[in-house]
Amino acid sequence: MSITLILINVSIADNFVMNKEYLQKFAKNLKRIRKIKHIKQDDFLDIEGISRSTISMVETARTDITLSKLKIIADVIGVTPSELLNFE
Repeated sequence: MSITLILINVSIADNFVMNKEYLQKFAKNLKRIRKIKHIKQDDFLDIEGISRSTISMVETARTDITLSKLKIIADVIGVTPSELLNFE
């Protein structure tokens, strides 16, 4: 019996197919809320699961994030994930 294995490389946060316009709106809203709350990117240094560089890349729309990371960011900033996504 022969088994053929086909591998497909799929990423949920695929940077090649991400919606740049949507990410830019999200990035702008995240940065605005973070500044209103007086939270610096360095405040993410001790947070497991997310780094300061990740926040920087998200705020400049250079990367996409997972829902898990969205929840971590919302918790650190003190808002709900839906508030971060409420930018339209």
